[in-house]
Amino acid sequence: MSWVPVPVRRLAMTLIALVAVVAPSLITMWVFTPSADDVQQRVRARTDSMGVVLLREDEVPPLLAKAVVATEDERFYSHHGIDSIGLGRALLYDATNFCMCQGGSTITEQLVKDVYLGGSDRGYNKLKDLVLALKVERVIDKGQIMADYLSVITTGLNRYGVTAAACAYFQAPLKSLTLGQYALLAGVTQAPSLYDPTVDPEAAATRRDHVLAALVSDSMISRQQAAAAAAEPVLVSAGPGC
Repeated sequence: MSWVPVPVRRLAMTLIALVAVVAPSLITMWVFTPSADDVQQRVRARTDSMGVVLLREDEVPPLLAKAVVATEDERFYSHHGIDSIGLGRALLYDATNFCMCQGGSTITEQLVKDVYLGGSDRGYNKLKDLVLALKVERVIDKGQIMADYLSVITTGLNRYGVTAAACAYFQAPLKSLTLGQYALLAGVTQAPSLYDPTVDPEAAATRRDHVLAALVSDSMISRQQAAAAAAEPVLVSAGPGC
């Protein structure tokens, strides 16, 4: 190991120490956290309390699901609640920069944060988030997780769920939106206070373009489709609504 640079050796030792500390805590968490059998009841209770639509799996537009996966959780359909690659990358970044800057959260973890952890995955809650995400994926499938996530996610200032956002931003039902509009919705969820198009249309348009670029990079759409979507207006003038 003498040929390995000192910073790399130190980083490896730091990660080993982290694993040694975290692993027993995860085992304890598995025993003392809820079973997640009630996840659907919790999602229903949350949507009811917010007065928003709880989507069924077949009500999630495929283009919207692709846009969300491309920008938030590219291995969503292959992991089991935790993206070990993304989490490892986040830990490496945090360890080398001496911060808790990157979360590496999956879509499942974000759903868990909203319905089990009161919206916070900081500190000890992060360990609970990891464990509960694994449990949730044993109870409901990926399609339902995506539908639940899109039903409760923050989509702007004091706005929740993509259905309400579609009506507010585009005066249209969720199922009838364009590629550019789906990309904008997927982008808003990353930082609603920054990308809400009613607050900062320019920032929303820039974020939409990033989502479109991610879709092209993942071969989900063509460059021509992305260019056409990027030319769409950010907001639609008030019309008959939805």
